[in-house]
Amino acid sequence: MSSANAGTSLPGGTDPLLNGPMIDPSLNSEPHPWHRYVALGDSFTEGIGDPNPESIGGNRGWADRVAEELARGQAGFAYANLAVRGRLLQQIIDQQVEPALALHPDLVTISAGGNDLLRPGGDPDVLATKLDAVVATLAASGATVVLFTGPDVRETVLGSIRSKTAIYNENLRTVAARHEAVIADMWALRQLVNPQMWSSDRLHFSPLGHHTIAAMVLDTLAVRHTLEPLQPKELPVRTWREARAEDFVWAREYFVPWVLRRLRHQSSGDGVFAKRPDAAPIFGPGMPPGAAD
Repeated sequence: MSSANAGTSLPGGTDPLLNGPMIDPSLNSEPHPWHRYVALGDSFTEGIGDPNPESIGGNRGWADRVAEELARGQAGFAYANLAVRGRLLQQIIDQQVEPALALHPDLVTISAGGNDLLRPGGDPDVLATKLDAVVATLAASGATVVLFTGPDVRETVLGSIRSKTAIYNENLRTVAARHEAVIADMWALRQLVNPQMWSSDRLHFSPLGHHTIAAMVLDTLAVRHTLEPLQPKELPVRTWREARAEDFVWAREYFVPWVLRRLRHQSSGDGVFAKRPDAAPIFGPGMPPGAAD
């Protein structure tokens, strides 16, 4: 298990919001220092691609999985998720940062800028400058801040923004170093190249992808967890005709609606609100340890 990034300061004090039940106290014989976790971002952090009717908002995602593990054996642990699909970086800054600080978190994750890079004119240098100010504000609160590099999208339908993603990632590393933030490195997570890590829309991660990312985040934070590495299933060989038929269905159901929203200046997050706007306990054991399907 990897350790947290060198130079990262961990919060000393705690301020539990609510006293939740003890969850598997035998797991965390070396308790982590966090008691209040707030997640900021867009569809990635909201959990799109990982549907589950038992999860608040109908989607589980990597952040919920991380919170479930952080809550084990940690009395009074509280979690809020302010992420909303389709949000651009400036919208995340305007709509999520102040509410997050009002919850007094000691751990904050923020993944933002991916939707901006998809748009014409999305400048990774301009985005990094904006994010630098946000991370400075979050870090000044005393919280541990976790930033996400973008994944290597060379084998996906997002391949056209690979170079911009690489530039943005390097900028993020500079931002993290400036403010002693932690980098959750999705670019280095080579498992994400496998198509089964992506959902049917080819834009978001599948349950397997979210599971894999959650384990990486916990490893980065040096937190013991129950998320075992899962291997993608072997897929049957497809004929050229079958592959083209799947491409046609994907274009009709996902790509064309996405293009139409861009032309109409609409967002998939219009009318959608944060699924966990208040920090609250994670009750019970949650999903079975390691569950990804």
